[in-house]
Amino acid sequence: MLLTPRARSQARTAQSGTTQSRTRPRIPRHRKAALLASAVAVCLLAAAAPPEPLGIGDRLYPYLGNPGYDVASYDLSFTYPGSNDKPLQAVTTIDAWTTADLDRINLDFAHGTVQSVQVDGRPADFASAGEDLVVTPEHALAKGDWTRITVRHTSDPEGAKDQDGGWVRTSDGLAMANQADAAHLVFPCNDHPSDKARFTFHITAPNGYTVVANGLPAGVRRVGTTTTWTYRSRHPMATELAQVSIGRSTVLHREGPHGLPVRDVVPSADAKALEPWLAKTPDQIAWMESKVGTFPFETYGVLMAQASTGFELETQTLSLFEKNLFTEPAYPKWYVESILVHELSHQWFGDSVSPRTWSDVWLNEGHATWYEALYAEETAHRPMVNRMKSAYAASDGWRAAGGPPGLPKAPAPGQKVSLFRPNIYDGAALVLYALRQEIGRSAFERLERTWVREHRDSTAGTADFVRLASTVSGRDLSGFFKAWLYGEKTPPMPGHPDWKASKSTKSGKPGRKPSGPAPSAKPARQRTR
Repeated sequence: MLLTPRARSQARTAQSGTTQSRTRPRIPRHRKAALLASAVAVCLLAAAAPPEPLGIGDRLYPYLGNPGYDVASYDLSFTYPGSNDKPLQAVTTIDAWTTADLDRINLDFAHGTVQSVQVDGRPADFASAGEDLVVTPEHALAKGDWTRITVRHTSDPEGAKDQDGGWVRTSDGLAMANQADAAHLVFPCNDHPSDKARFTFHITAPNGYTVVANGLPAGVRRVGTTTTWTYRSRHPMATELAQVSIGRSTVLHREGPHGLPVRDVVPSADAKALEPWLAKTPDQIAWMESKVGTFPFETYGVLMAQASTGFELETQTLSLFEKNLFTEPAYPKWYVESILVHELSHQWFGDSVSPRTWSDVWLNEGHATWYEALYAEETAHRPMVNRMKSAYAASDGWRAAGGPPGLPKAPAPGQKVSLFRPNIYDGAALVLYALRQEIGRSAFERLERTWVREHRDSTAGTADFVRLASTVSGRDLSGFFKAWLYGEKTPPMPGHPDWKASKSTKSGKPGRKPSGPAPSAKPARQRTR
């Protein structure tokens, strides 16, 4: 859909004097003066009020997101200086609809120097408040306005104090890891998955570097000693899923199901060694399509970064992996393949269908863990029932440590990614296993396909899943989900009355994402997001 500016509201236009009513009653001169003085006083009071950080009230990340507008698109320009320990010069342009009258606009931005801000082409005042950039335009914005906010700033790859994520420094450049709350360490934004938008990236780097970002390439322009690479996403995306890779990289191309373009980004020196892993992606996409339907985006691929992150990440259309996952001999082949499928399945669950709040994260990670385990069962003869029985035994301990799957505990102070505990991985996959036991395989598989089809390119929450599951199964499942998602104790497993829960928490420290049972040769890092 082509987005075009909407006409200014009648109320806004009337203030300019172009639509005044001829029948408006006359106001005595002395009353006019009093009203004018009152209005000026109110304006001065509003202007004098100090800027304050806002949020949309997310239970787990209350400072994230901002009320009053809905972002339609981001246009991000970064200039890489050729060294990954120096700030990038950047311009962020945001097109948005206002959903309320605004005299200030709050953006999430907490790690960079702001040089200037414009609103609709006019200079605007700005100030920092908490983790917000508070912008005051020349004129207040009326509800229903289409507005453009342009911020010139730096984007610092050096880690922020007490902050996790943002730019990831690789051996030869940079990548991004913005989940869950770190996109605003890279660029000004409305940093919450409930406000998805389309993205355009323009990245300028010295010649000799390769740049890849979310979406498809839309141009490469070389001028002197630098090259500017442009990419565009065709589908809306949450800020936490943005990805930019800058490095001495090789891009390998292949074709997926239905002619889907697949491109992988690897360190040039390792391209040949990594190719056997990359060649698996088309068949893995076909496997996922057989379970839940057509791949939801315009392209896919794997970014293998020479970096130490401790996790893999489902950045939209270009999943981030540590290169040494594929070169560490202690990880069995079946295990590595299942991790590839974990991030791939997120393209449906978490990326195309994004969580409405961060309390709904079990829908992302539970489903990714489910298809990771199902793939291992069907291709490597690793029975899911064994994994689920082990998860059941640990489930009460996971709930005590991290909260039940549908009501995870808030991240620990100074460890914002500690949200990612075992309760929302194998603990949430256990909920899906119980659901399949409860409603039967056929109904469960219909539910999965219907879920990703009905909520494609949008957001959805736990209540939506409960309603759809009840509709597909033909019975009210609210009581079932209340017990499994919110109970302090794990309910009895349908079909397995002999399964016993304990208070063991044998897999998982807060702050890393678990990825299932450890290979026997080496304990599994808690790595997938």
